[in-house]
Amino acid sequence: MSELQNLGPIFRDVCLPIFLLMGFGWAVDRRFTLDLGSLVKLNIYLFVPAFLFVKVVGSPDAGSMGIRVTAFSACVIASMYLASQIVGRLIGESKAERQAMGMSTMFYNCGNFGIPVTALAFPVLGPGIHVWALMTMNLATFSIGMLIAKSQGAAKEGEAGPESFVARVAHGFTIFKQPSIIGILLALLINWTGFEVEAITFVWKPVSFLAEALVAFALVTLGVQLSKTQPPPIRGHLAWALILRLLGGPLVAAVIAKAFGFSSAEQAVLILGASAPTAINTALLAHEFKADVGFAAAAVFYSTLLSIVTVTLVIAVLKSGLGG
Repeated sequence: MSELQNLGPIFRDVCLPIFLLMGFGWAVDRRFTLDLGSLVKLNIYLFVPAFLFVKVVGSPDAGSMGIRVTAFSACVIASMYLASQIVGRLIGESKAERQAMGMSTMFYNCGNFGIPVTALAFPVLGPGIHVWALMTMNLATFSIGMLIAKSQGAAKEGEAGPESFVARVAHGFTIFKQPSIIGILLALLINWTGFEVEAITFVWKPVSFLAEALVAFALVTLGVQLSKTQPPPIRGHLAWALILRLLGGPLVAAVIAKAFGFSSAEQAVLILGASAPTAINTALLAHEFKADVGFAAAAVFYSTLLSIVTVTLVIAVLKSGLGG
């Protein structure tokens, strides 16, 4: 009963700020009709890379913990994609619809939602563990996710059939040209060499300012995107995507976390992180590569809205399992 009393503060301190920022973006777009394409590019090519760079550089050397969380997160991503494809085939969805389901279920909001939620629920362990899940999620989103979104966009635009093997390999190397991937790799290199980039004020300060602005800017951008998109009713593969993301996500994470041998407290942090709604970056990528923007925005919107209930219930269950 005592855990249920915490649901109000969780909504007030985590969920309500998220919805207010989305509302600001929605209202400003309604008044001034903003250019969504420019906002998306600022997110993907500026704010997200800066955020990842700062977070990875600033994270403590967790040694084997970082490797284990990275492997855990990769397994969750792969498992959720596989689940979405199985469910999609069972309900008779097309390949493009299954890809849209995969994007909305495998990539969850580690940054804007996961970090504040885990920090609130588990202030000691949460941030230190979750930063590795965040790094893995963004690395996968801007590599595998980018390829899925590009494939969707190509099919939607009626482009030519599958690329040759050589063309696919060549395209794969372009992933490493993505600013987010470069930011992560550069941060890991700095950590490995022990170079104190924070001491170079004229470099570190601007990058830090960009990193601090990501959460607000990304949520405002999502609000603008939602203002321009009429979310479809919750049915069909959208309904299944929401079920998989909000209910299947924490269940899959619970099984995998236990298999990796994490402690009970560590498992709780990882399960809570995996219960987050669909990542905002999936909607940004869908817009950038002309994929199914309406579905992506609806998955983000509805999963974030419904997570008010599901995430708070997950927290209550996890706290109860840990004895408060």
